Amino acid sequence: MSVVLTHRGVVVLFAVGLSCLMFGLEISSIPSILPTLEQVLHADFKQLQWVMNAYTIAVTTVLMATGTLADRYGRKRIFFISIAAFGLASLMCGVAENVTMLIVARFLQGLSGGAMLIGQVAVLSYEFKGGRERALAFGWWGIIFGIGLGFGPIVGGGIVAILSWKWVFLVHVLLSVIALVLTVTGVHESKDPKANSLDIAGILTLSLSVFCLAFYITQGPDFGFGSPTGLAILGVSIASFIAFLMAEKVSARPMFDFSVFRVRLSPVLSSVRLQ
Repeated sequence: MSVVLTHRGVVVLFAVGLSCLMFGLEISSIPSILPTLEQVLHADFKQLQWVMNAYTIAVTTVLMATGTLADRYGRKRIFFISIAAFGLASLMCGVAENVTMLIVARFLQGLSGGAMLIGQVAVLSYEFKGGRERALAFGWWGIIFGIGLGFGPIVGGGIVAILSWKWVFLVHVLLSVIALVLTVTGVHESKDPKANSLDIAGILTLSLSVFCLAFYITQGPDFGFGSPTGLAILGVSIASFIAFLMAEKVSARPMFDFSVFRVRLSPVLSSVRLQ
């Protein structure tokens, strides 16, 4: 049985798909322009690594926190803000005059990109509630994400050949504007009615833990995984995660409810005694 989406559903799917395409392209298209960045911006090998890693570290840092913010302030609002921020960060990347500015812009682009990724999932989950519709929507989401990742090197190399390296980033400014218009016209606003407060302690401690862990993994080869610097960063990540677990126990509305992992043993024990 075929699934027919409403006009608004198609608009929502285009908005999410376009933002998903941008996110995927920014992961896979950049390696193809690194030789150009090395020549134009006079970047060394370590700086080129940071052009890549700054995006990855930033993305992983905001993933958990964004879901909490979306539940509290509105999924459409957070999705809209993340797209706008991604467009502005892409503009910063495109006008960067030196590699330091580009790395900073890439970090901001990663923060907004990670938030945009969670926003995509939140919007799709709310807009498409039927089983078949949701399967179709997430199926297309996965396909578009795969296209962005798979064709990124070709797209990046083609843009550099025809225009310049700057347009590898600036093209997302144009795409962001289109995605924003589609979001405003198609996406419904939704919130979690129970999310009347934010778990600030949980957001901060988990974000710090994830940031340090991602930094340790990506930069470990430079400073040494077993070096004092590496162990110190890993220690901060572990300590922050322990602080996160403690914060979740005392929070009135934790960002992650660990009670879902509890196993009710009393019925099992009762049946054992009867036997």
